[in-house]
Amino acid sequence: MFQRFHEMKERNEDGFTLIELLVVILIIAILAAIAIPVFLRQREKGWIAQSQSALKNAATAAESYATGANGSYAAMVDADLVAEGFNTPPNVAVTIGTATATGFQLCANHTALDAAHVWADSSYDSAAGEPVEADC
Repeated sequence: MFQRFHEMKERNEDGFTLIELLVVILIIAILAAIAIPVFLRQREKGWIAQSQSALKNAATAAESYATGANGSYAAMVDADLVAEGFNTPPNVAVTIGTATATGFQLCANHTALDAAHVWADSSYDSAAGEPVEADC
């Protein structure tokens, strides 16, 4: 047995030991466990941004509608937003929550987000002037 060990040592066979390989695999697994959830959250942030962008575009169309309706939003319906140039992006549903003579509320929901996610439902209140997290 010692003779075989000395023969291998004389051949100078360098290589990685099993422990070294396992440590490298463990380090790669830890880095992957950290990185994968971060990448998945980036997709969710993109869906949220798409909903918020759709709300802002719909709000611009609503303001344009009110300009032609003597400043009133009361009779505004979803078709009026389309008539003012608003195009609903794919996978986002934008609806009019409420519309009064002096203000409006728009609601957006991205189909990829469920109720457990933050910003699953987004709302645009004309008084706030920006998208907010709210149930519609």
